[in-house]
Amino acid sequence: MGALGRVLLWLQLCALTQAASKLWVPNTDFEVADNWNQNRTPCEGGAVEFPADKMLSVLVRESHAVSDLLLPLDGELVLASGAGFGLSNADSHWDCGAGDPAVFRDPDRFSWYDPHLWRSGDEAPGLFSVDAERVPCRHDDVVFPSSASFRVGFGAGASPVRVRSVSALGRTFTSDQDLAAFLASRSGRLCFHGPGVLSVGPEDCADPSGCICGNAEAQPWICAALLQPLGGRCPQAACHGALRPQGQCCDLCGAIVLLTHGPAFDLERYRARVLGTFLGLPQYQGLQVAVSKVPRSPRLRGADTEIQVVLAEMGPEMGGAGRLARALLADVAEHGEALGVLAVTMRESGAHVGVGSAAGLVGGVAASLLLALLVLLVALPLLRRAGRLRWRRREEAVPAGAPLGFHNPVFDVAASKELPWPQPLSGAPKAATGSTSHSYFVNPLFAGAEAEA
Repeated sequence: MGALGRVLLWLQLCALTQAASKLWVPNTDFEVADNWNQNRTPCEGGAVEFPADKMLSVLVRESHAVSDLLLPLDGELVLASGAGFGLSNADSHWDCGAGDPAVFRDPDRFSWYDPHLWRSGDEAPGLFSVDAERVPCRHDDVVFPSSASFRVGFGAGASPVRVRSVSALGRTFTSDQDLAAFLASRSGRLCFHGPGVLSVGPEDCADPSGCICGNAEAQPWICAALLQPLGGRCPQAACHGALRPQGQCCDLCGAIVLLTHGPAFDLERYRARVLGTFLGLPQYQGLQVAVSKVPRSPRLRGADTEIQVVLAEMGPEMGGAGRLARALLADVAEHGEALGVLAVTMRESGAHVGVGSAAGLVGGVAASLLLALLVLLVALPLLRRAGRLRWRRREEAVPAGAPLGFHNPVFDVAASKELPWPQPLSGAPKAATGSTSHSYFVNPLFAGAEAEA
């Protein structure tokens, strides 16, 4: 790795140690093309309409000449320095189309629970977050653009939202009293709407092993917002035995590694280890990794939480996630005590759908033929004893007029000898049978055999 690569890696690792923050992406600025029904800003001399029944705040950065301007009943246009509106005849502008007005799109379309609308402030190449953790978690600092207008909706029925702090319109709110006063003000009502409840609690995540996001109750609304453009349905995963990690709305191809951790485990240190030691290797290019603390399954004994490492296949090639997962298992077997890891398990999705389908068809045909052969080998002696099946040696004469049979080499004397059963393949770890999704387990405290295998 060159000097530049080491500097970039150092910057990435430093970003991981900063406080988590979530940045709101969309805005309601006048000059943003996506905010208009024609997917372009209003042309010079054209008519402009805002929804009459919607509250909204729109930042205008430039000067615009319009023929008509229909304003909302309750809203505001915030004019930046040098911005404004002037009247102009549409006939004098040939590029204004057929004269249809430019209509500002529904400003209430932006939902707090939509993962598409948030960006993590500590993103690093190769890392991602499961869907529920893309929306602000309870220990996150939430930042809205200070130089843009915006509007955020809280849907009905969702659980109250609690975050560490909220920064909006040049102010940072860390107490419920100050935030409630802002939300009740006119500026707050223009920026936030809906029956949901937003509160803040200035509490840091003081546990080195990490903290649970806290969005489990809101996940149904998160997934509904995420899948709304897809008609509410998840796309089909491109592999057999696809996996669904905790916090993820849809199945994915790859592997999941679950770490049972002790008090010495440090989440940020382990995340940096995965990023710096493994993910940069050529054989793991094209993978995305998510590392976070999640609730432990109530069916399992022991700690209430565990560390979920999700290895997602992002390209058409399959198998890289499984190789990385096994490398992480080997790493835990060798360094688990120093890392604070008590045990580790993994699950891996199956082959690509195209490959798996052909392999499954061939395997099914072979299994059917083998089963039929075994049935015949067992049934032949029984039928012979019952007198329902007879055969003659080749040298015995065949009565005249008897129907002639055919020679089947499967039932030759040499071929009918008992064959040895196939032996299981050697090697560790061994996959669980009966599924295309494989599971493995390593306990570093008793991992001598696994490490030698």
